Amino acid sequence: QIQVVESGGGLVQPGGSLRLSCAASGSIFSFYVMAWYRQAPGEQREVVASVTSGGTTNYSDSVKGRFTISRDNAKNTVYLQMNSLKPEDTAVYYCNAVRTGIRVWGQGTQVTVSS
Repeated sequence: QIQVVESGGGLVQPGGSLRLSCAASGSIFSFYVMAWYRQAPGEQREVVASVTSGGTTNYSDSVKGRFTISRDNAKNTVYLQMNSLKPEDTAVYYCNAVRTGIRVWGQGTQVTVSS
């Protein structure tokens, strides 16, 4: 079964940028739809962006135009480029891999946007 590990979180000032990475192993990466979710304190986990094996992307309205999801099937990695960050983007960001009958989560990486 696939495993995923996130990296790249940290503290950034409003208006700054971060790139999150999610490295996958243990299964055929290209079979999975990959997504990034986030969860702020006291809030429900919400989907941020997703990308199919063929590269079709979707974004939540709150990040559209600021975040870009991409995947490199040769490196078994999915990325989330986050630009023009806002304090409300502060959350734990989770990588998610899904295919029929299987959903796997990473451990999460903290993103804090603050001056």
